[in-house]
Amino acid sequence: MARPDLLSIPPFYRKYVESVEEEDLIPALINSGNLTIDLIKSIPEASGDYRYALGKWSVKEVLVHMIDAERIFAYRALRFGRNDKTELPGFEENDYAIASNAGARKLYKILEEYNNVRAATIDLFGSLDEEALARTGFANGTEITVSGIGFVIAGHETHHRNVLNERYFSK
Repeated sequence: MARPDLLSIPPFYRKYVESVEEEDLIPALINSGNLTIDLIKSIPEASGDYRYALGKWSVKEVLVHMIDAERIFAYRALRFGRNDKTELPGFEENDYAIASNAGARKLYKILEEYNNVRAATIDLFGSLDEEALARTGFANGTEITVSGIGFVIAGHETHHRNVLNERYFSK
């Protein structure tokens, strides 16, 4: 499960894959997950609804977005890994954020959900052989490998963790 060639990654997702330091997928998912767990544990409940600017997502909405996106990416990986050739649609992240009910949730419950989703993602990718990881599929109009999706998951998470640290908690 080595890092895919960046040319095999759709341009929009390359920045995510480039942000992953690890060369192997499972360690990347584990390490990224541990950093996110530490971050969530460090956030006081009173800060969960904080927005750094008008119209921006709250801290909780960012965290739930990370979970939602991971679920969607993992679903794509499952479909493509099982050799399903059906093209999959994109998703509108802002609609998901509005409908997430994140503001009514407690951070400790978001952390529990995050842990469960990440464990399932690691199990999924750990169950795939090299042939399945090399398969490709189309989602949101772009082709990507199953292993590429795994690195996008880790990099997408890194991106949002950095946004939280730089724009929400830098003061």
